[in-house]
Amino acid sequence: MPQPSDEILARLMGLHPKIIDLTLDRVHRLLAALGHPERDLPPVIHIAGTNGKGSTQAMIRAGLEAEGKRVHAYTSPHLARFHERIRLAGELISEPALAALLDECEAANGGEAITFFEITTCAAFLAFARTPADFTLLEVGLGGRLDATNVIERPALTIITPVSIDHQQYLGETLPEIAGEKAGIIKRGVPCVVGPQADDGLAVIEAKATRLGAPLFVHGQHWQAFEERGRLIYQDENGLLDLPLPNLPGPHQIQNAGAAIAALRCLGFGEAACEAAMSRAEWPARMQRLRRGPLAESAPGIELWLDGGHNPAGGEAVAATLARMPARPTHLICGMLNTKDIGGYLRPLVAQAASLTAVSIPGEPNTLPAEATAEAARKAGFAEVGEAASVGAALAAIAARDATARVLICGSLYLAGQVLRENG
Repeated sequence: MPQPSDEILARLMGLHPKIIDLTLDRVHRLLAALGHPERDLPPVIHIAGTNGKGSTQAMIRAGLEAEGKRVHAYTSPHLARFHERIRLAGELISEPALAALLDECEAANGGEAITFFEITTCAAFLAFARTPADFTLLEVGLGGRLDATNVIERPALTIITPVSIDHQQYLGETLPEIAGEKAGIIKRGVPCVVGPQADDGLAVIEAKATRLGAPLFVHGQHWQAFEERGRLIYQDENGLLDLPLPNLPGPHQIQNAGAAIAALRCLGFGEAACEAAMSRAEWPARMQRLRRGPLAESAPGIELWLDGGHNPAGGEAVAATLARMPARPTHLICGMLNTKDIGGYLRPLVAQAASLTAVSIPGEPNTLPAEATAEAARKAGFAEVGEAASVGAALAAIAARDATARVLICGSLYLAGQVLRENG
């Protein structure tokens, strides 16, 4: 009987190469040892981009499942449990299935160096190849061109959500360089839906698509989506749809919704699927309201929110969402990784928050210490900045000052995962 998945996952961390050199060689080697499961997947929809990948995927999945389709989905990182990354025909992978797959991949890998993401992606492909389904939704982990998911030779559709600056140490310093990495998922002759892009990033994507003869469906050229009178209006060459607003909050979700609708239309689905994509999608830690659980119940008058955005575009999206909420004093509890552009994330939020309380992310070796986050907040322009030993302590201190405030816990998906685990 396999060990518990947590023990195997911890052991797989030890196989990590000393330096992450982005390459597909290790993935190809292990997939060959496993009998090439990546060649036996149900039709693949491959999603890259800096922001909005997960939300777009969640909406597409909601639309497909409303049409009775069985959908595999692969996402990263997980929030509370690793099992969230692998959804088999609509259900999160079970513990026995995950442990057995990890065991099999570890044995096939034979102790060779491989990254954690690479070996667990191979496990996901093995699961997807062995479980019947109608579609496979694959979210890129990092970049696109050399990401472990980019071994699918002929997906049914590719999607590139908005590209912005992030992970420069792996993807390049400029927007065109990063867009080039994301455009690496474009395949010869395979249609690609493109979300809103900066002009210099879009030029790179268009050049790659032209070289490969891949039809593009580009926001602003071939489709558009906008809010009008509390509805989402989507328009493309096949006509206009008048839909409910996405149930994932925030104005940035309008364009994610547009990309999801464009994808569903490319796949041949009609208005019913598009409507379900708006009304049924769920995606935790993206401006998620926490109403229940020990943390929420510890400050019953507080309106408590959670968001995992962590780069400058994420900060802008959160700020725009807060700006559209009913007026209420808003306080941030923020913890970030030391690999992120903290100033770029925080600056858009200054105008929307009365205070920021900095925390370290528990159990995370790359956490930015609370005092460093606090210092960055002062530099960004926050007038009232504090530090706390934990999210719970920060929330209690805010509730003692203002028992009916709005509180947003933000800055990192790792912090968001910790909060969701603690909040049950």
